[in-house]
Parts: sequence; C-alpha cells; structure tokens
Amino acid sequence: MGYSGARGGLEAILAAEDLVRRKRDHAPARWASTEQITARFRLAVDRVMGEAGLYHEPTAADAFRQAEGDTLEASHLLRAQRSTLPRLAVSEPVDPGEMTVLRRIVPAFREPDGPQLLGRTSDYTGRLLERPNGPPEPSPRATDTANGTVRTDDQRGPRRFLDLLREMDLVAEGRTADDPEPHDITRKPARPPADRSAVLAAMARSESGALVALWYRSILGPDGDVHEITLGDLRHGRLPLRVRHPHTGIPVTVGEFRVTEAEAIEDLDGAEEDRTRFDVGYGLCFGHNERKAIAMANLDIANRRFGRNGPLEQLLLLTIDGLDSGGFLEHLKLPHYVTFRSMAERKQAMRAAAEAGEEPPARTAGPAGKECR
Repeated sequence: MGYSGARGGLEAILAAEDLVRRKRDHAPARWASTEQITARFRLAVDRVMGEAGLYHEPTAADAFRQAEGDTLEASHLLRAQRSTLPRLAVSEPVDPGEMTVLRRIVPAFREPDGPQLLGRTSDYTGRLLERPNGPPEPSPRATDTANGTVRTDDQRGPRRFLDLLREMDLVAEGRTADDPEPHDITRKPARPPADRSAVLAAMARSESGALVALWYRSILGPDGDVHEITLGDLRHGRLPLRVRHPHTGIPVTVGEFRVTEAEAIEDLDGAEEDRTRFDVGYGLCFGHNERKAIAMANLDIANRRFGRNGPLEQLLLLTIDGLDSGGFLEHLKLPHYVTFRSMAERKQAMRAAAEAGEEPPARTAGPAGKECR
C-alpha cells in the first residue's frame, strides 16, 4: 500500500491537509460532482479503476476528485478503500465472446468477420487544442464507422479474428487440458517463476505508463529479443458480472462492467518454434484503456517466449505496480534526518582518521547485504 508518515510534525501535517481541502473544495469552479467527473473525465476514471483493481465508477470518481486529478494517488485511495470491504462472493468466469462491443478494430485484416466499430475515439482526428467559447453546440448523432452507419444490437458481438486464424491453422495453441485456478494477487503476492494468470493479473493492475514503457523497451530489443508485433483484435465493451446464488447455486447476473480487450499476433521464428504458425498474446483490463491492453497482449507473448531466460518476468511482477514503486519514491519525502546524520558522522570520522594517519574502520555486512562501517 505504499508508505505514509506516522509521527513527527503533526501541526504542519494538519495545516497542509487543511490547505488542500480549502483549495480543492472552495475553488472558483465550485465542487465537481461525482456524475460530472464520471462523464467528463471518463478515461481518467477508467485508469484509476484499472490500476486500483476495483470496478466502481462513482468511487473512482470520488477518489480522483480527492486526489486533485493525480491518478496514482486516486488509485492508492481506491485500493485502501477496497481493503476495508468484505469479499461477499467470487464472480463466475465470463467468456469475452459475450462482450457487448462498443468499439472494435482489427488492424491485421481489412475485412474481418463482423464490422469495424470505431466507437468513441479521437484516434483519427488532429491533435489540436479546442478552446471553449460559449455553450457547446449539439453534436450530430454518434456513429460507429467511418461511413456513418449506425450499428444495431445484433452487430455488437462480432466474430473474433482469432477464430479466423484458427480456421486457417495459423495459431500455435498454448492451451493445455488442465485449467488451474487463477492466481489471486490481491491475496498472495506473485514471485518468479509465476503462472501466466499471475503475470496477466499484475499487468492488468499495473501503472499504465510503466507498462507501456516496459513494452516499448521490449520491442526495441536491447536484451537481444526481436519482436514483430501485429495488433489483431482490439475491443472495448461491456461484459456481464455473474455470481452464484447463495441458496440455489445457480449463476446469476448481478451487473455489468466495461473492459478493453486486445489480441496481439507475433511471428514465430525461433530455432525451436513452429515457424508455420503465429503466437497470440492476450490483454484485458478494466474500463477503456487501449494502451494498457495492447501493451499487455504484446508483453504476454514476450514473457512466454523470453521471460524465463531474462529479467522480463521479474520486471512485470515486481516493478510495474504504480503503488509499490510510487510508494517507495514518495517515502523519500518523509523525514530521514536520523539516518542521514549517522552517515554524516561516519564521513567526519573517516576524515578525522585519515588526517590522523589511521586506518579507516573495516567494512561489515549490513542489512540486505549492504556494506556499513
């Protein structure tokens, strides 16, 4: 959960907290309601939910407001809130094929089975800043495709591009007959070597920027691993949430949640790989966060191909959690004057010994293998 100060400077801490509340809650723009944040900052809310591992838009919006727009701090608040809640049930596995698609593109194929649904996106517009000038004009009716066609409900579940590749016998299936229970990283930390489910869960809850940076480093190949990535199927939509009824034991749909799903295709060209087929990586995360899902799918392949022989799996499991890495960084702002004074006194003792012509104190092994005097 990161680091926080427990003692020292209480008066200054209370004054700082009061200043945050006064500046945040009494700004000229007035208090932003939960509904306004959910509607106007939807991608930020989705990112907070994904990195916190808790899907509830109003709570994520409240955390975003309290954190004054800092998505990492908002994720910290949301994870802390989740830790206070009881686990009432475990949801049933859901097939992503049940997704009610809001956006779907297939960059790997010009005319895939089912339509290309562009959905709500600014991917194809120029990055030009728009300054508000009076009330916004009503926008024309939203459409799903470049030619203006409005899609019907029966087109919201198009066939998967991966099914076409399987029909062409171009996929190297990595699935096995046994289906182990997914690793729950919220209850038990994952350490290398880990199951694929643990690595995917760690990526789904990772800090988006850290994951994208690690993906970019991976495809550049500084470790000698060469990748040829093609994005297969990218979707954003709604999935049903099901739990078993406590009395009947029958799965019951209790709600729905939005996810982004990506499938990445990579050419198998290794000496011991089936060069007549492709490997397919998978990524799925809360909300609408395409960068994270695409990076997940690509890193899923990279980890299975090269992760066991290098540092990639360790990086995925131990360094991309924004709350862990950010928490360690944040703790540097807490008082460290006791340890620093000890270091300064050692420097002075070494200097005095050198001036007196004495040998400096011998080094000894300190905590975690660190050297000390």
